[in-house]
Amino acid sequence: MTWFDALLVTLLAATTALGARRGLAGLAWGVGCVAVCFVSNALFRGWAALPVALLLGFGAAWIARRLLGPVLETWHLAAGAVGGFLLGAVLVGALALDFPIDQLSNQYPSNNLPPSVHDAVVNSYLKQTLFRVFDGSNALKILLIPDFSQR
Repeated sequence: MTWFDALLVTLLAATTALGARRGLAGLAWGVGCVAVCFVSNALFRGWAALPVALLLGFGAAWIARRLLGPVLETWHLAAGAVGGFLLGAVLVGALALDFPIDQLSNQYPSNNLPPSVHDAVVNSYLKQTLFRVFDGSNALKILLIPDFSQR
């Protein structure tokens, strides 16, 4: 396990906790953000997807906050944690797999990264586990590695 893995696990724990804190709104937040990322990456290429994702994401968060009230029961916390975990898993997958690929050797990640980052990513357990996405379904590629899926 490298410092990069620790950073990714911390991100996953933080988004899960944020989702649990929000209750049902956290479930809507997590699922909504994942849906927004998927739709914006599927319909737009490159930087054009960013403003669309931001607008749709803020809209989904605003609607979730307005429609869903405060946490009233324990299962609301669990539902929010599921939404936060789902969003965190997508963020972790995207961060682990979105480093540049060396065009000449087709090596992931590229040797052009700083040595400390390159070594941490190469030896990352999470990256090795998630690397199968490159050979996986198009839906996962669109969600986690949109630039690779558009080649």
